[in-house]
Amino acid sequence: MEVFEAIKTRRSIRSYTSEAIPQDEISVVLEAARWAPSWANTQCRRFVVVQNSETKAKLADALTSWNPAYKAVKEAPIVIVACAELGKSGFYQGETVTDKGDWYMFDVALAMQNLTLAAHSLGLGTVHVGAFDAQKVAQILNVPEGVAVVEMTPLGHPAKEGKTTKRKELSELVFHESYGQK
Repeated sequence: MEVFEAIKTRRSIRSYTSEAIPQDEISVVLEAARWAPSWANTQCRRFVVVQNSETKAKLADALTSWNPAYKAVKEAPIVIVACAELGKSGFYQGETVTDKGDWYMFDVALAMQNLTLAAHSLGLGTVHVGAFDAQKVAQILNVPEGVAVVEMTPLGHPAKEGKTTKRKELSELVFHESYGQK
């Protein structure tokens, strides 16, 4: 699958079959995440691959009550939990160097986008999940202090196609020379 095709056709998948995912495909999606860019090549992201059904049920229970990904997290063959080592990304000689503070959210997002596109290219589904109690997930997975839980994604074979959502036109998103200048 070509990159642009993967970008345009990837969808959020919230319903999965129980079909197992071969280890080599798991490795491919994690390898894609590993190759994502990061601030000064700090590579602060870390990934926990969860296959145990009891642990996945606990992760699902950590989601907000209104999160539509509950069933997906509980029932997908795998859940990948993306974490970040704090105090590395966005720093130079121990000091933050942007007004954004710690840059770890950007680094994890880049890695997760690579991961989800690679998964899609293999015929696997994912959905970015962010509405959950990160402290609860950290406890469930024994995440150490100094590491933040950022995102989860179920990973599996889609039980049905994801919905195509409307995208804004470029003319609504792009300005030239200054903000607001069409």
